[in-house]
Amino acid sequence: MSTFSMHDVQRYAVPRGAVALWWLGQAGFIIKSPSGKIIALDPYLTNSCKALGEEVGFNMDRLVPPPLSPEDLVGIDLYLMTHSHQDHLDPETLSGYRAAGGQGPYAAPAETIEKLEELGVPVDQTTMVWPNKIFAVGDITLRTTFAIPFGGDDLTHVGYLAFISGGPTVYFTGDTAYHDLIATSVAEHQPDVMVTVINPAFRNLAPGEAALLAKQIDAKVVIPCHHDLFPDNQQPPQLLRTNLRILEIGDRYQLLEHGKPYLYP
Repeated sequence: MSTFSMHDVQRYAVPRGAVALWWLGQAGFIIKSPSGKIIALDPYLTNSCKALGEEVGFNMDRLVPPPLSPEDLVGIDLYLMTHSHQDHLDPETLSGYRAAGGQGPYAAPAETIEKLEELGVPVDQTTMVWPNKIFAVGDITLRTTFAIPFGGDDLTHVGYLAFISGGPTVYFTGDTAYHDLIATSVAEHQPDVMVTVINPAFRNLAPGEAALLAKQIDAKVVIPCHHDLFPDNQQPPQLLRTNLRILEIGDRYQLLEHGKPYLYP
C-alpha cells in the first residue's frame, strides 16, 4: 500500500473541470476540488474496531495500516460522515484530529450528530444533513442521498452526491442496501463517478446489486470500496468487475490504490 501525507494532497493541483480522490481504505476518502477545497469522508485512521469486533465475535483487525494519521486531517475544509458506525465515525480518529487542533466543520445525519456531541464536538461546528439536503464547500456542492441501513442501531444512514463546479459529479453510496428509490433519485443528477460499497456480509450492496445500480444511474466510472479492511468483512472487488461485465459495462470498473490520487476525468 502506498503511504502519503496531507502535504501531498495540498500540493496536488486539480485541473479546472476535474476532481481528485484519495482512498483511505474502507469507505474513507479525501476529495479535492480545483479551487483547493479538501473534504474528508468517513475517515477511519486507527485500529479501534479491532476491540469492538472482539466484543461481538468478529475479526476486525486492520489488514493494512492507516495511510494517514488522524492529526494529518487538520486543515481540511469539511469532516463529512455518512453514519455513526465506528469505521465511519471513529472516536479515535476524531479525538486525534481534535487534539491536534481540528475544528471541523462537521456534516453528518442525525444520529451521527448526536454521537459527535457525546464525543465533545461543539454544536456550532456541526451541520445536520438528511436526504435532499444541499450545502456547499467552496466549489463543491453536496447533496445528501437516501440510503438503507442494515440494522436498527442507526437508522439515519445517508450517501452523498458531490458536484464540482464546472466539472464532474461523484456519487458516494454510503453503507446501504439496494432499493429502486436510490436508483431513481440519484440517476436524475447524472453522476459521472459512482463510489460504491460492496460488503453484502453486513447487508450492504452486493457486487451484483452495485453493478445494477451503476447501470441504472449510468455512471461512467464505478469504484468499489468497503471490501478491503477487515478479515471478517472482505469481498473480492473483482466480483464487481464481473457483474459490470455481465451488464456489458465492464470497462467502467476502476479499482483505486490506498493513498494514491485518482483524477477524473
